[in-house]
Amino acid sequence: MKERQESRIDRILQHELFRYHLEENRKAEAERVFCRHDMNHFLDVARIAHLMNLESDNPMKKEWIYAAALLHDIGRFVQYEDGTDHAEASADLAMDLLEDAGFTGKEIRIISDAIRYHRDKRVKEDKGLPGILYRADKSSRRCYLCPMEARCDWKKKKKNFTLEI
Repeated sequence: MKERQESRIDRILQHELFRYHLEENRKAEAERVFCRHDMNHFLDVARIAHLMNLESDNPMKKEWIYAAALLHDIGRFVQYEDGTDHAEASADLAMDLLEDAGFTGKEIRIISDAIRYHRDKRVKEDKGLPGILYRADKSSRRCYLCPMEARCDWKKKKKNFTLEI
């Protein structure tokens, strides 16, 4: 049987900085009762974004989608520490990880820009990676099942009460 070659996504997952940032998020959110920024969320976003991408007229590379989704919130702990917007922090932290994983300069710019703008409403309808990441991130939240929904400070219109299909 042919041995599977390590992908660039595998390199991100195995990278010590990725694991460090994931652990910093876990520690920062240990007492958090609302949505967490952990591997479950990252994978939910990746899979939703991939499905959205398959249905798009201008599909992106699957590797770009997974890289962006896995890295889009890795800087959340920075926001807790010093107030820096986590989208900015995550985009900055992602650059070295993407380079070490073997992404080109152009790919790093595309992916880090999508991460940087994943909370910006202006990309909501964008057909490229920023828009897909934005929509997948929002769609990944299960407000319709959350036992903490009534206590959540998100505005009602921001919450997901339906399952988009």
